[in-house]
Amino acid sequence: MEALITKFYTAFQNLDAETMASCYHPNVEFEDPGFGKLKGTHASNMWRMLCRNSTDLKLTFDSITDNSAHWEAIYTFSQTGRKVHNIIDAKFEFKDGLISKHTDDFNLHSWAKQALGFKGLVLGGTSFFKKKLHLQTGKLLAKFERKMK
Repeated sequence: MEALITKFYTAFQNLDAETMASCYHPNVEFEDPGFGKLKGTHASNMWRMLCRNSTDLKLTFDSITDNSAHWEAIYTFSQTGRKVHNIIDAKFEFKDGLISKHTDDFNLHSWAKQALGFKGLVLGGTSFFKKKLHLQTGKLLAKFERKMK
C-alpha cells in the first residue's frame, strides 16, 4: 500500500484533489484535529476545498510504510495571513485496494499558535477551541459543498 499512499501525497503536492479522492474508498473515514471526523464524500471534498483554496502550499512526505506516513505542510493560513508549518503523522487502513480509514495526527495547540498568534497560544490547547474549530471547518466545508452542486 506504500504506492497508494505515495500516489495520494504526490497528488496533494500537485493540488490534484481528484487523484487524491480516487485513492479513497467510497465509505472512507477521515479524522484529524482540525476537521474532526468526516466520512465518504465529505472527506474527499475536504481535500478538494483545501487544494482549491491553496495559494502557496509546500508539502513534503516521507517515512511511508504499508499503513503510515509522515508529512509536513507549510502554507499561509488565509484567515490571518500567518505562515504555518504543520507536522503530521498519518495512519491508514485499506479495503478493496483503497484507503478506508485515514487518521492525521498533529499538535493542534502548536498549529493554533502559528495560525492565530496570541489567541491560539492562549486558547489553542483547550477543548473549547477544538469544538469551535470543528464547527467552523464544518461550516466552511458545507459552504464549499453547496457551491459544488
